Amino acid sequence: KMLNFYKNKNILVTGGSGFVGSNLISSLLKVDANIFTTSFKNKPIINDKKITNYQCDLRNLDNCRKVCKDIDYLFMCAANTSGAKIMEKSPLDHLTPNINMNLNMLEAAYENNVKKFLFISSNTVYPDTDQPVKEQDVNNDFYEKYYIVAWMKRFTEIVCDIYSNKIKSPMNTIIIRPGNLYGPNDKFDWEKSKAIPAILRRAIEKQNPLEIWGDGSDIKDYLYIDDFIEAILLAMEKIDTFQVLNIASGKPVSLRQVIKSILELADFNEAELIFDKSKPTMIPKRIINISLAKEKLNWHPKIELSEGLRNTIDWYKQKYKYNQPEDI
Repeated sequence: KMLNFYKNKNILVTGGSGFVGSNLISSLLKVDANIFTTSFKNKPIINDKKITNYQCDLRNLDNCRKVCKDIDYLFMCAANTSGAKIMEKSPLDHLTPNINMNLNMLEAAYENNVKKFLFISSNTVYPDTDQPVKEQDVNNDFYEKYYIVAWMKRFTEIVCDIYSNKIKSPMNTIIIRPGNLYGPNDKFDWEKSKAIPAILRRAIEKQNPLEIWGDGSDIKDYLYIDDFIEAILLAMEKIDTFQVLNIASGKPVSLRQVIKSILELADFNEAELIFDKSKPTMIPKRIINISLAKEKLNWHPKIELSEGLRNTIDWYKQKYKYNQPEDI
């Protein structure tokens, strides 16, 4: 049903070779959209004659103008992303490149009369709290280690608000704040992988002892990528005003529970776990309220953590049968 909305529309997915972008493109291929994508250094993961890919640097405004030409709907998935190590050791990597890309793309989309611009923000914009965070809970007070990445996302959110609400002929922007996403096509290289991919890879490779960064007590909200993609496709279709939405599982889970599931699914229950508290870790607790997304989109997550982890393990074993994530 939703799929008629995208039929024959010109859809731009920036960051087409990334985790969210590649999964989004897979879904768009099923609905007969005219798909345009951008990639930077990495080759596109999905090759199909229906896709027009621009290999370009979105820090250059002219490139952004070129890729926005004749676009109806734009998903801003391009970002310089990373795991805890980079966030802790070199957080400035996130600042200038991402702000440049985000501002350029907003400007180019606006000039080209793009109908809707969907920006993928982050749950780092919320304060450090034990409560499930709601969309209106942002107060520009951030968890210390997130300060730079959070301000980068928050600043872009404010610019989206400007394009939607503070100018004479506005552009419709939608801001999505995801939970911790995981699934196929995620980054599994040691340098950039986040918690789930790193632990999953160690378990599949049967690394014993198996090293965990931190003490395993972190509580996060993990959402399987397919559920996320369904939600952002619905958001683009259904929302016609400026809107901020949390898209997450709504179910807090401790890292120790995640590890237990992964070890069972990878058939590696005998692993000896070593918790390395000296390694970079992120916010100890993040719980996310998703009632607004349920109400606005009539959406709810369908894939339980164990099923999502099983899918990801099966995909990983297939994908990296003959090589390593670093080789590709």
